[in-house]
Amino acid sequence: MNKQQYLSLLETRLISRQMGRRDFMRGALATGLGVAAATGLADRAVAATPQKGGMLTVGIGHGATTDTLDPGRLEAGFLIPLALGVNGYLTEIDANSAVRPSIAESWEASPDAKAWTFKLRQGVEFHNGKPVTVEDVIASINYHRGEQSESAGAPLVANVTEIRADGSDTVIFELDAGNADFPAALSDYHFPILPSADGEIDWQSGIGCGAYRLDNFDPGVSADLSRFENHWTDAVGHVENWRLLTLLDTNARMTAAVSGDVDIINKVDLKTATLFARKPGINLHSVAGTQHYSFPMLTNTSPFDDNNVRQAIKWGIDREELVEKILFGYGGVGNDHPIGSGQRFFNTDLEQKTYDPDKAKHFLKQAGLDSLDVRLSASDAAFPGAIDAALLIQNSAKECGINVEVSREPNDGYWSDIWKKAPWCASYWAGRPVEDLMFSLAFKSGVSWNESLWSNERFDALLVEARAELDEAKRREMYFEMQDIVANKGGVAIPMFASYVFATGDTVGTPDTFASNQDLDGAKFMERWWKV
Repeated sequence: MNKQQYLSLLETRLISRQMGRRDFMRGALATGLGVAAATGLADRAVAATPQKGGMLTVGIGHGATTDTLDPGRLEAGFLIPLALGVNGYLTEIDANSAVRPSIAESWEASPDAKAWTFKLRQGVEFHNGKPVTVEDVIASINYHRGEQSESAGAPLVANVTEIRADGSDTVIFELDAGNADFPAALSDYHFPILPSADGEIDWQSGIGCGAYRLDNFDPGVSADLSRFENHWTDAVGHVENWRLLTLLDTNARMTAAVSGDVDIINKVDLKTATLFARKPGINLHSVAGTQHYSFPMLTNTSPFDDNNVRQAIKWGIDREELVEKILFGYGGVGNDHPIGSGQRFFNTDLEQKTYDPDKAKHFLKQAGLDSLDVRLSASDAAFPGAIDAALLIQNSAKECGINVEVSREPNDGYWSDIWKKAPWCASYWAGRPVEDLMFSLAFKSGVSWNESLWSNERFDALLVEARAELDEAKRREMYFEMQDIVANKGGVAIPMFASYVFATGDTVGTPDTFASNQDLDGAKFMERWWKV
């Protein structure tokens, strides 16, 4: 072990509290490091060490009066972190997008990946003191299964044919086909393990087995949480009390951060992000990941039921201009499918769409049209700058013979009244860490979050095949084709991938690495961050 490796080991032990500062200094000085340098290393390590206690307040650019604790209806930026803070899950996604144990301490698959055996961790209890049992696990996942289920998470467990207990600490899932990504699927925020009785879960009480108790929940306004003293691990949940506030207005959110009324905000206005970061006490963070901004077109509604029309619109969007003027460098161009360039099976061979009025006009002619009049509904509730993005699309599309009327919609009620109801609107997605989860949730025929109501038999068949295929090369070919189908036959224009841009005050301690699968550190900031 060389000097640098030894110092890194000492730093890790200090951060994890395996040694004290005195022993750290003794070890660092023994390497020949000077007192000042060793002190600096110790100070940085201590600053990165989670501290227990205190209260933090978060201003979130999402939330509505229709929000609910029903796990089948969890969605978007307020409910997701709330659910992840209050609840426990069989598995979790770590900061490096890897699947890790949680309530399930281990799992193993049959050779064909059709049977999965999960061993439960001992000593996990709900906030009311009830131990977590195999019956709770089975009831919690069964809630999302069956023909009567209206859960948005149902597609992820649709291939589960049976769930059964094997003793008091083991649960076996039988699938109708192999699924190499099944443990990742169970990390989805729709699948909290909740207390049950007679096979029915209790989600109404807000009792979970996560790091935080839910003390108060006022949908569309706020939530208050306190640390659960009997959580199974002390490695998460450092803050004593959290307050989550719905702050839909971007200016109000950023003003609250500058004034210190909130300690953390998400959805920073990218136009002013650079200036905002210069404010005293403001720390700006940018994390590239799977977040993408989309413009779904209802494919069962004229004129969007014609793929030539959809293709014309896609070629009529100036993606580079959107990235420049909406993302201000915090992201990159998209290619009308939801798989990010950093993901395992990203299609590197797919032609990148660019702004091309001639191609747009060609597709209009294929649809039998010389021009097209359409309405685009948008609100900054969809994403910061959504209205400006719609106006830019209006301008670029005009040169293609596409006349876009921009309808400015109110922030409140946008997701209940406009999304999946307006023929063409603005939307956003956090994405998912593996391709199957994203495609299954939002592009499979008939699923509740298929925001363009699109259906394609070939895509659906590939989705099942790719999930069961254990050969990496064959899976890659399938996912490449699926991205091609979505991009060139799908109902959603996805012109840009946006980095997560959020801000913390000097009162907030954060780890060195942020998860990129959701906003605000994988939406697990309540577990991972601390008060300083």
